[in-house]
Amino acid sequence: MAMFPGSAELAGVAVFARAPQPGSVKTRLIPALGPAGAARLQRRLTLHALAVARRAAIGAVTLWGAPDGGQRFFRALQRCSAVAVRSQSEGDLGARMAAAFAAHDGPLLLIGSDCPALQATHLAAAAGALVDERQGSNDAVFIPAEDGGYVLVGLRRPQPRLFAGVEWGSERVMVQTRQRLSELALSWVELPPLWDVDRPADLARLASLEGFAAWIE
Repeated sequence: MAMFPGSAELAGVAVFARAPQPGSVKTRLIPALGPAGAARLQRRLTLHALAVARRAAIGAVTLWGAPDGGQRFFRALQRCSAVAVRSQSEGDLGARMAAAFAAHDGPLLLIGSDCPALQATHLAAAAGALVDERQGSNDAVFIPAEDGGYVLVGLRRPQPRLFAGVEWGSERVMVQTRQRLSELALSWVELPPLWDVDRPADLARLASLEGFAAWIE
């Protein structure tokens, strides 16, 4: 894996994704795209997230699949791209993220598949904010989402208490996370916010991105 000139591995990248099963993914987009169309978009978004993670070249990339890593789509990805695939744990999103961080040795960035605006440069900047001593070697790094959540979280080491008691899926996720960071006396940095794809209103902006227009017709 090619790294930045003269650099060692900065941080691993965990990609969280759900299997593209019609009717069970992107349910809020089904009124606009239909079950099959929403599943196709989920597939495309997952492939994009993996490509971005690998293009960043900051460390090993692992795909964490739900409901489990044995789904046909994930098995095919593992065969074709040799990406490491693991199953997400049980529990809410916070428990599943905490488990992924606990399973990794060293700094880790975790992203989902819902933010097509996320690029390799964002991952590189997040890794630098997390591990570069010139930037303070923060305990955590985030890229907030415009809807109140976040599209990236990075930790130098596991912090399971950070993910407990958060109202996942609400507009209060980042607010509550900041409160928890302060309570735990953790240092963190936030990069400029990005947008994710959750609702039909997001599709017009998605269509403006290269490679996505044909997937939402």
